Amino acid sequence: MDIADRLLAGDRRALARTITLIENGDPEARSILQRLYAHTGHAHIVGVTGAPGSGKSTLVSAMARAYRERNQAVGIIAVDPTSPFTGGALLGDRVRMRDLAGDPGVFIRSMATRGHLGGLARATSEVIMALDAAGYQRILVETVGVGQAEVDIARTAHTTIVVQAPGMGDEVQAIKAGVLEIADVLVINKADRDGVERTESALRMALEAGEQVSHHGRFMSIEPLKPPSPGWRPPILRTVATAQEGISGLVDAVERHAAYLQESGRWHERERTRVELTLREILRDELMALLMTRLPRHLVETHLQQIVARALDPYSAAVALLTATMRTDEGTVG
Repeated sequence: MDIADRLLAGDRRALARTITLIENGDPEARSILQRLYAHTGHAHIVGVTGAPGSGKSTLVSAMARAYRERNQAVGIIAVDPTSPFTGGALLGDRVRMRDLAGDPGVFIRSMATRGHLGGLARATSEVIMALDAAGYQRILVETVGVGQAEVDIARTAHTTIVVQAPGMGDEVQAIKAGVLEIADVLVINKADRDGVERTESALRMALEAGEQVSHHGRFMSIEPLKPPSPGWRPPILRTVATAQEGISGLVDAVERHAAYLQESGRWHERERTRVELTLREILRDELMALLMTRLPRHLVETHLQQIVARALDPYSAAVALLTATMRTDEGTVG
């Protein structure tokens, strides 16, 4: 059997190898994903985001244990930031989730952002595809956790959990830059700390404010990042992930949200949003690669030198390079 057949048969080594090929941008990954795509579309994708220090990794680990008690196979993608100096990443989530490592029903993969913004790694959607095809029924995606750049998860997940913890200085850090707006479920983790009532009250007030939220004293509208759910009000739950407290209730809420999406027909809308994002990313990469193969390197270098010397702005340079590419195409056709 080839690697795709082995993955579909449940071979974890084939899955790990496929993910490595995806992350490295290997051409073989594309042919594998083409084979796998018809076997996807069955997993419930759950995003977990929030400010650093809110205990996202511990929460994800606790959720995975709760799902395993319900006989659900769980795939975990933990995204870690890449060092701007070395290009490496700590990938510490593997250490924090080591208690799950021996469970054959759990597959954990840490991924480095490699400079990709938005809280996710560039290859996250393709890794989700591989886990889905491999039969993992619940896929938990933990974002980098920088607090305000996590909105990409809303376009990737069916259900988005925003995690907050009391006593972090800003009572509702999740409100910033629209992160609160992406929440389907709100979790106050480390709820055994002082200030949990104040944090919950602030979250409830923010939810009641609707799409207009206050940010540094000014009200701003938030553009929806995924199809809205007017029939669903995000619950606010308290958890202590280190003690597994409140985790069963959290998993119940996530499952209720999935049922709501299915019954209301919004599951299809969110799937369409995910597919559109994937298609756009592929088109962007393909067009960029095609453009660079058609542009003479010396022409690009000449424009770069002019931009650095401030003799040309980058916008005009981009238009000039695109025009040169189109002229090349016309010459080829002619």
